[in-house]
Amino acid sequence: MFRRVDDFKTIWQQEAEKTLAVFAAIPDAAAHQAVDAQHRDLRRMAWHLVETVLELPQNLGLKVKGPVGLGPDGFIATPPPATMAEICAAYQAVSESLLDHIGSWSNTELGRAFTLYGESWTGAFSLYVLVSHQTHHRGQMTVLMRQAGLSVPSVYGPTKEGWAQYGVEAPKV
Repeated sequence: MFRRVDDFKTIWQQEAEKTLAVFAAIPDAAAHQAVDAQHRDLRRMAWHLVETVLELPQNLGLKVKGPVGLGPDGFIATPPPATMAEICAAYQAVSESLLDHIGSWSNTELGRAFTLYGESWTGAFSLYVLVSHQTHHRGQMTVLMRQAGLSVPSVYGPTKEGWAQYGVEAPKV
């Protein structure tokens, strides 16, 4: 849990870089990869992360801005762009806006109660959920990337392909 706003900002910057690395590793030709037609494909899942960086902080009074519009119900009303480059640019814009707006918070906001999704969450827990939610979907995306035959960037340690950068053979499965 976050105890200082600056701690969140540090973690968010690191996690945003990891998310952008995953997005950048998805060519437009593979962005349609999904488990099946009833689930989000890579493009839609990436866009969902853009949406969430806008939507969840709105519930905390943070007016994050980006190239995505909220509908009257408070949910995203903008369909995903056609290219992963556009999604990367949108994610970078909302991520930077989040960092700008969270700078207006004092550390006491982290202990304040907010109503999110019918529950009472502290500011700190809400920011933890935002980071965890992104990590969760990024993990799903790497599985879909493997299914599409793509190389997965190293995020929290070397991937199968990443071991070569260290001059080491990948561990046996």
